This record gives sequence, structure tokens and C-alpha cells, in this order.
Amino acid sequence: MKLHDTSTQQYQTVTAYDDDGVEINLKRFEHSLLVLPEAAPVAWPVASFDALSNSHFEQIDALEPDVVILGTGARQRFVHPRLIAPLTQRRVGVESMDNQAACRTYNILMGEGRKVALALIFED
Repeated sequence: MKLHDTSTQQYQTVTAYDDDGVEINLKRFEHSLLVLPEAAPVAWPVASFDALSNSHFEQIDALEPDVVILGTGARQRFVHPRLIAPLTQRRVGVESMDNQAACRTYNILMGEGRKVALALIFED
């Protein structure tokens, strides 16, 4: 799905997505990645949802987001609470949804000026 340009183009914006990847400011990615509004997207070494570990969420926590939108692939799945415990202890919400819903939600929250982290899983 292609999305329309907005006044948030100085930020990292999801400009398109499909089942195999995502475009951030028109640059295509087909691997798991982390996106924040004011930093370039970075690769996130997650091969699959089942491979998620504490270290993956420590990487997100180090970015100090206010909220995390976790795109779990083609369908919505929920992580075990122990994996996100450091985030919840800091009162950082973690919302799990399928990748397409995650991309839309990220754009809305980013457009509201929130410090949101988008963590997308694209399985190998």
C-alpha cells in the first residue's frame, strides 16, 4: 500500500508497505528493522517472531522510546511479558500488531510528535 506525503517528511515516515517489506522515506527494506522519527532506520537482528529474546528488547530500550509499536509479521502475535519487562518497568507501552497495522499506527503517533519506536519483524 502506498501512503500519501505529509508535512512530516523531515522525519522517518513509512511511505509504503507490503507483505515482504517496508519503505521508509521511499527507501525499501526487506529485513527486520527499528525506526524512530528522528533517526535513520537500523537493522534489527530478528530472524523470526519465535527468535525474539531479551537482547532484542534491550536494543529497543536503549533508544528510550515513549511507546513501542511491535510489528509481528503477517499476523498479530504477543510477546511473553518477561521479554518486555525492562520497558514496562520504565512505563513504556509495547503494542503488538501485524506489520501493516504497525506501520499505520507508527505514522499516526509520529505525526502527533510522540517518541515512538517501530520494531518490524520480516521473517527470513
